Amino acid sequence: MGRVTIRRRVTRIVDGADSRPVDTLAAEEPLEIRVNGRSLVVTMRTPGDDFDLAAGFLVSEGVVRRAGEIAGIRYCAGATADGGNTYNVVDVVLAAGVAPPDPSLERNFYTTSSCGLCGKASLDAVRTVAAWPVRDDPIRLDPGVVSTLPGTLRAAQRVFDRTGGLHAAGLFSAAGRLHCLREDVGRHNAVDKVVGWALRDGRLPLRDTVLMVSGRASFELVQKAVMAGIPALAAVSAPSSLAADLADDAGLTLIGFLRGSSMNVYAGAHRVVRRERAGSR
Repeated sequence: MGRVTIRRRVTRIVDGADSRPVDTLAAEEPLEIRVNGRSLVVTMRTPGDDFDLAAGFLVSEGVVRRAGEIAGIRYCAGATADGGNTYNVVDVVLAAGVAPPDPSLERNFYTTSSCGLCGKASLDAVRTVAAWPVRDDPIRLDPGVVSTLPGTLRAAQRVFDRTGGLHAAGLFSAAGRLHCLREDVGRHNAVDKVVGWALRDGRLPLRDTVLMVSGRASFELVQKAVMAGIPALAAVSAPSSLAADLADDAGLTLIGFLRGSSMNVYAGAHRVVRRERAGSR
């Protein structure tokens, strides 16, 4: 398997004086995802949890919904100089009777680590293919508990401690318990890895859970949460306008600018249990 981190000598300048220490960088390599031997997409990612990434990607695209729909996932032989394996190609074999991805999903280009679902920008498309409606999920969120999620997420980021260059996605219970954390150079990859873990562990749909992400909340992250049956998404930074529109349309609770005890709730505020202000009626 590819390396998660890379060591590189750098020139460090402090107060005009320079030195040549060795720094640790987050690895970024291409991963080609094939389905039944046919290439579907090439994405830039941090090596590790590649099977979760491939499975989560297929959940996000509406190709699979449960673990039994995947017969197997394997690495394909790569093209190293010595004939070894690069571990940069995975093939997902669908179970008998499971329809292969629609040809329109094929992306004959590299998606960057910040790209996400570049070709999907339609609210109607998400509404049509989502398997598990999240609007009626009864989860209730205590702001005090929600405010602890960024700190818990950050404390569990082992690779970030060494590189300072990775996004994280964490799946939490309403009580603030961390079920799963994944890191990657791409926000959408980290989320796919969490969703893929849940699929392969037989946990979908992810009812009564909160997805916490380390960056901003984009349209594709809201889409991935909806497709996995996650009723709430929290981010330390801002959501995009389309992310808020999709969250409102799907009935997902969307929280942004989650910092300390403050947060903005952009959709689904009815799930956030709030105390009345002193003197209010």
